Amino acid sequence: MEDLVFDLIKQEKTRQEEGLELIPSENYVSPAVLEAMGSILTNKYSEGYPNFEGLSDWDEKKIASEILPNYRYYGGQENIDRIERLAIERACRLFHADHANVQPHSGAQANMAVYNAWCQPGDTILSMSLPAGGHLTHGAKVTLDANIWNFVTYGVTENDDINYDELEKLAKECQPKIILVGYSAFTKIPNFTRVAKIRDKLSQETGQEILLMADMAHVAGLIAGDVHPNPLDYGFNVMTTTTHKTLRGPRGGLILSKGKVATPLKKPEHTLENIPILIDRSVFPGTQGGPHDHIIAAKAVTFGEDLMPDFHSYAKKIIENAAALADSLKENGFKLVGDGTENHLILIDIKNSYGIDGKFYEKALDKIGLTLNANALPSDPAGSFNPSGVRLGTPAITTRGLNISEMSQIARWMKAVALICQEAKSIDHLNDYQDQLDKLRSAVREVALRFPLPND
Repeated sequence: MEDLVFDLIKQEKTRQEEGLELIPSENYVSPAVLEAMGSILTNKYSEGYPNFEGLSDWDEKKIASEILPNYRYYGGQENIDRIERLAIERACRLFHADHANVQPHSGAQANMAVYNAWCQPGDTILSMSLPAGGHLTHGAKVTLDANIWNFVTYGVTENDDINYDELEKLAKECQPKIILVGYSAFTKIPNFTRVAKIRDKLSQETGQEILLMADMAHVAGLIAGDVHPNPLDYGFNVMTTTTHKTLRGPRGGLILSKGKVATPLKKPEHTLENIPILIDRSVFPGTQGGPHDHIIAAKAVTFGEDLMPDFHSYAKKIIENAAALADSLKENGFKLVGDGTENHLILIDIKNSYGIDGKFYEKALDKIGLTLNANALPSDPAGSFNPSGVRLGTPAITTRGLNISEMSQIARWMKAVALICQEAKSIDHLNDYQDQLDKLRSAVREVALRFPLPND
């Protein structure tokens, strides 16, 4: 008798095949990444780290063949070590980093590990506020991070760009240990150079080393594809990211850093030059136990795919599709935060566009097979539980092969649903419009099935 779980997995596969995924933080992995995730590497325990020798100058064949002493607590690591070493080398090459820790289980744990590596409890971290587009792990009061460290937050301007004047003013006032640029609902490209100058000036005035950190979880794939600037090229010390989203990898985290690479067994001096070592010690044993070896293997496969020329074409297409979708949405009466997008992500002010709230609109779009998420807007009077906006993006639909012509069709479907919501006025009354919704659902399904999932 088949476990009921597998029947639900089949149902989820059908849902993904017959709908269009517009949530900007979701994507589809390749068959090779799926194979690595489902491999027997999940059977192994590997607390500790491999040897880091040769990762900056050996080629992949040598890394994959050489068995070196390691920093592990368990035996039987000769294959695990080489897989993790390949993942580290590929990540460093992809992002121009001196070191990469590929063990974080998520972006949230990657961020916490960096905070823990550089800060003492109670130290100040300067970050973007959640209402302005920041992430929960950047100091939201409901998180453990906010109970350990003191987060001071900056916002955005009337043009929905980072308020760099406010950032500089707050940095002088609170003298943070970390200045963090990162977000989960922001449509601009940050001015990394300006932030680096703010840090450098403050460090010179105070005589204190300040860590520059970028959480690029949403745009890491765009950075890897050379269509978005890399903060590590502009004076930042650390960059964190998830490995899913635009990188098209398994769910997990990654920490990239600039500085000295050495054994994590010996506690180093607390300097920015030693931040790679401090981070390794903070990940294990500081904030995590054993790594997930099957996920690290999938990360290694992902980074290998992302180094290929066709990934650059994919990243460029994400941007083109996002710009086209934004233009089509505006043509169909939608008001966009920032009047468009410079990356993969679009924020719609649905309340001021069609007089409906974000959660209602999200659920209505679910009924026709278009998946996105309700999202609070900067200074949203409705708050995060009943937000005025929705967030969408193009990474997943671009992976499936949708082009600019499909973007205009998606915008028209979204307008049709918005008009239905206007008339229905509440979720309870959507059933009165089931015939219209069913016709739209059939149209979405027909287009979706023309663009198979990568693993079909």
